[in-house]
Amino acid sequence: ARKLERKPHKRGGDKAKRGRGEDQVCVLVLRDRAGHTLTQAMDTFDHTTVDEAIGFRLDRDAVLCTDGSPVYRRYSAERGVVHEPVNPSKGQRVRKAFHVQNVNAYHSRLKGWMHRFHGVATRYLPNYLAWHRMLDALGKAATPHQLLRSAYGQHYQHYLVT
Repeated sequence: ARKLERKPHKRGGDKAKRGRGEDQVCVLVLRDRAGHTLTQAMDTFDHTTVDEAIGFRLDRDAVLCTDGSPVYRRYSAERGVVHEPVNPSKGQRVRKAFHVQNVNAYHSRLKGWMHRFHGVATRYLPNYLAWHRMLDALGKAATPHQLLRSAYGQHYQHYLVT
């Protein structure tokens, strides 16, 4: 696929920078307290794409706890979902009983796991995200038998309504 909207990278040098950049893809992580996880690569990040990704999976009775991005604020207003923003950049880690540490910990594990691949093609990113979701759900003590059952879709739910 040679339809990149950016110049190709030359070998060597550091391309990665913190946050979303032109050479990075946004990955939406939705996680509940029970550990059920949804990860989805997103081309654009706005309230309509968030609604397409999680709209039918998020129960109207659920409380959406986010990092306070305006995208989530608009999504929750249009969807009619209770929104509890937590702003970690202002030193706010917990607001009432709500926090985003669960998602941040998952995101950190995902980044650490992906680091070994030295970058993956965007077209294969959903496969890697599903692979990591499966490994994270089964835990470190997963047996080969459990991995095969999960690969066939038994006893592992990829998309959950939370």
